[in-house]
Amino acid sequence: MSGLEPFRIPRKISGNKLTAIMQVRNEEGRYLETLLADLSSFVDEIVIVDDASTDATVAICKASRKVVKLVENEGRLFGCEWRLRQMLWRAAEETEPDWLLAVDADEFYEDAAKAEMRSLINQGEYDWFAFRKYDFWGSATHYREDALWNLHQRPTVALARYLPGYHYAYPQWAQHAPRLPLTCSALPGAQTELRIKHFGWAGSAEERLRKYERHMQFDPDGKWRSLAHYASILDPNPRLVRWEERGISKGE
Repeated sequence: MSGLEPFRIPRKISGNKLTAIMQVRNEEGRYLETLLADLSSFVDEIVIVDDASTDATVAICKASRKVVKLVENEGRLFGCEWRLRQMLWRAAEETEPDWLLAVDADEFYEDAAKAEMRSLINQGEYDWFAFRKYDFWGSATHYREDALWNLHQRPTVALARYLPGYHYAYPQWAQHAPRLPLTCSALPGAQTELRIKHFGWAGSAEERLRKYERHMQFDPDGKWRSLAHYASILDPNPRLVRWEERGISKGE
């Protein structure tokens, strides 16, 4: 647990609404439809910002009954990621949320995490929770683990309580901005052992090459992430570990 003196506002400990927030761009033919169906099984609402997609992404989002707000950018903001994150947060605020779950368009919460979600949001002690995110590589069966790819060893804050009147702010990072406002960390929170499966790198080597080229276009000097990390995207023989599913404990 970490954080300062709790922000002085009553915390609801039952009946809280869970809102997933997500930014998307050109997700047709990837994971979006499956992800929206999966999210719909355990969240109450979904808020999305589309970053000027040129395919059927917007139509796919509109087809989901859980999507209650969809913001469509006219111009792409990939090179100014913090503005995208902030835009998404502001859009979610308009829906009067209780808890916000940050999800990327290629991320899936494991069954144990989905089963635990209501317990996490219907308590009064913590205002955020962190999860372990695993980067699947080249398939849906193995994740990458080495000196540069080990995000799952330090949990990522992805679930936060919304407190009206609290100051939520993102650092002005052009790339790799945190998925939730940095000021959430001043509130009491907890790390969990619950896991997220990230399939952003699970595609072909050609797809990873395109992502590498995109990162180098926007961050050629390695200002927002090390050049060594970018170069490792092209590693032909990364260290991979087989993913093991976990059962759900009785009573969950």
